[in-house]
Amino acid sequence: MSVPKQAPGWAVLTLLCLGQLMVVLDVSIVNVALPAIRADLGFTEVGLQWVVNSYALTYCGFLLLGGRAADLFGRRRVFVAGLALFTLASLAGAVAQDPTVLVVARSVQGLGGAILSPATLTLVTTIFTGAARPRAMAAWTAVAGGGAALGSVLGGVLTGLIDWRWILWVNVPIGVLAIVAAYMVLPESRAEGERPRLDVLGSLLVTVGLIALAYGIVNTTGEGWGAIGTLVPLIGGAVLLAWFLFHEERVAREPLMPLRFFRTRSVTVANLTMFWLGCAVIAHFYFLSLYMQNVLHYGPLAAGLGFLPGAAVMTIGAYSGPALMKRFGLRPLAIFGPVLVVAGLVWLSFIPVQGSFVTHLLVPMMLVTFGTGVAMMPINFAAMTGIAPQEAGLASGMINTTRQVGGAVGLAVLATIAATRTGASAQTMVDGYGLAFLIGGGFAVLAVLTSLAMPKTAGLPAAPPPQPAESTDASPSPA
Repeated sequence: MSVPKQAPGWAVLTLLCLGQLMVVLDVSIVNVALPAIRADLGFTEVGLQWVVNSYALTYCGFLLLGGRAADLFGRRRVFVAGLALFTLASLAGAVAQDPTVLVVARSVQGLGGAILSPATLTLVTTIFTGAARPRAMAAWTAVAGGGAALGSVLGGVLTGLIDWRWILWVNVPIGVLAIVAAYMVLPESRAEGERPRLDVLGSLLVTVGLIALAYGIVNTTGEGWGAIGTLVPLIGGAVLLAWFLFHEERVAREPLMPLRFFRTRSVTVANLTMFWLGCAVIAHFYFLSLYMQNVLHYGPLAAGLGFLPGAAVMTIGAYSGPALMKRFGLRPLAIFGPVLVVAGLVWLSFIPVQGSFVTHLLVPMMLVTFGTGVAMMPINFAAMTGIAPQEAGLASGMINTTRQVGGAVGLAVLATIAATRTGASAQTMVDGYGLAFLIGGGFAVLAVLTSLAMPKTAGLPAAPPPQPAESTDASPSPA
């Protein structure tokens, strides 16, 4: 299909940002809807976390593969394919009548998101040139950063005013319109010259390994650590992840995760810090939503709006990053941010049955989210230190994947721990959620300790590599 040669830059950018927004929203949009989903479909307390983790695990497992597919098969083609898969999975989840169907649908959604998300960024960087590129990148980054926080708010609005199924239904008409718009305004392009090979086996190994490991952890609640149903997935997951590391180091010609990167101290420390921070922070939104609705009896709308202050201060923290780094340096911020997260999570561990929003939720939540926002930029910069310019994109994808893996593993561990204390009464719920916040604070302490090893010389990432020659059907004019 031909593409208009003068497609407006604003139309192209709006479409690409919309695609990215759909992906990041669905990481968190289910949080506020979890109690309603549990009541409707009959999830167990510990099984409920799979509504979140099934999406996160397939998303992070295939994210790097999706980025390479865009260069290999054509960026518009991959954008449309990811969007179509994401939309169809949303439809399947919206009509699900039992837990298994919803979890499978969310897994396929995560796969669609892993295909779609890197295609949006690649299209932004290849379509927009000159002075238009920084503006386009700023818009995409704002959507990517704020979308996850906005998800909890939107999830509360849709669940409170209509029904929980609309958190998935809403993707269907938007996805269909976006697919049509893609053929109208996006040019087709792919990288010229030698194209990357797809490490499909690597993606399968890490994804199935993580899912098996998370399943084994969760299964300890019902069967204990010594049961066959626990040991088989735990051992199997560990074997698959070990195989993945061997495959990446010795077998894969173009590995998803080049282990040589970790010979650089700043890269290793940054990824470890991000992993522990992901374990601590992503799960805390899950438990905040359950506490507000199950214990404080907030409606979904009120719970969703309760996340707004945290979203605002996270954005402030993130945007303060460049100025704070210029004044204090990278290493102090990489330490200070996780310290604030520790303080906020330990504070949250003391939540009472009769809690006050301002005293028991607002202040500690803002500590957690502001600390996370402050820490993100220096950790990302450290992850790029010492990386060759032509590999900057791969290193950036690795740190994003590390954050998602940390969030998935942290949620599996904390949901399992909380389930050992959580019961039907408000007091047992508070006991379980409080313990989860406290252990989450322990993960944040590990992030602090890891960040102390950050080299003082860690600095700005390598300059972006020159853009490869492109084969395009048309070139929309940038805004």
